[in-house]
This record gives sequence, C-alpha cells and structure tokens, in this order.
Amino acid sequence: MMKEYAPSCDRNSRVILDVLKPVLACSRCVLEIGSGTGQHAVYFAEGLPHLQWQPSNKESLGSINAWREESQLQNISPAMSLDLLSPVDEQLTSLTGVDAMVCINTIHIMAWQGTEKLFELASEILPIGGVIYVYGPYRYSEYPLEQSNESFDLWLKDRDPASGIRDFDQVDSLAKRAGFELQGDIAMPANNRSIWWVKP
Repeated sequence: MMKEYAPSCDRNSRVILDVLKPVLACSRCVLEIGSGTGQHAVYFAEGLPHLQWQPSNKESLGSINAWREESQLQNISPAMSLDLLSPVDEQLTSLTGVDAMVCINTIHIMAWQGTEKLFELASEILPIGGVIYVYGPYRYSEYPLEQSNESFDLWLKDRDPASGIRDFDQVDSLAKRAGFELQGDIAMPANNRSIWWVKP
C-alpha cells in the first residue's frame, strides 16, 4: 500500500508536538482517533518515545501501516480499524492499557454522533488521570468565527451536511457529562485550537 500524504500534517505537527509533550508527559499508551494518513502517528511517536502510540481509523489503514513500517519505530502499534459510529463494545478488546486519547482535525469532519461516541469511549476506557486531547477549529460564543473558518465551515457542510466546525461549549458539555474536566485551551496557528480534558 502506498503512503498517503497530507501537507497539513507537515504544517501542524511541530506545534502540536510542543503542546503534547507536557500534556502527555505522564501518559504511557495513546489511542489516536482518526489517524488519517499516518504522518502524525510517526511524528509524535518519534517525538514522544516514552509512549506507545496506537493509531486508528475507519479507512486508510494501509497508508498508516506503510508510514509505520518505513519509520521502523517500535513504539507505534499496527493501525486498528475503529469506527465510532459502530457498536463500541466490539472494538474494546485490544484497547487495554490506554491512558490517553488524541483526536486531530477529526471532530469537524465526522458527524456529531461521532463526537458523542468519542467521549463515551474516553469515559469507558481511560483511567483516572487519563487525558483526551483534540485539535482543530472551534466556534466560541464570545467572539465571531474567523473569516477563514467561516469559509472552511461552508466548504465542510457543502461536502457533507453532517460535518462542520463545532461549538466549543457543546463539545465541553459532552466532555463534562462523560466525567472530564477542562485542563487547557490554547490558540494555535491558522485559527485552530489545542484543547484537552482530564478524568479526575
């Protein structure tokens, strides 16, 4: 399988890693939701050698594994097929030991039900002290959406009416209902955000 390539991963990997280093300093095994091409998995596994990185995706498993095999990194597990909109219980058997979850540029792509399932899964598998980190664009009630994100949101909805830039307050409410507390919300380049919650 040929490796797929996303230029955006090259643009944002370094700045995301700078945030993940302190956020995941005490973590040991990370489940990445929506691993896409596999570029992030390789970059973060190399930059966070104390972690075992478990990539997952509904599609593109061949590309993820091609990136993994080329890297020869021992702390990346083979990509697993994970569909948040299918019954979660059937997909938990190989997730033992996961104490953090990472979800990059995925919440605005998948349907809202997928975001609900994301936090349900986090609540079920993460231990006390577990971290869930998300990255991407968000709407905030206290200020208008940036023009670039307005255009991006229209493009997303034209492509798939179920997708779109999510409201931060709604996502934070899901996290709270799932038993998580907001720990950080940082502005990132290109009008993106790094946001993470911890299970107290």
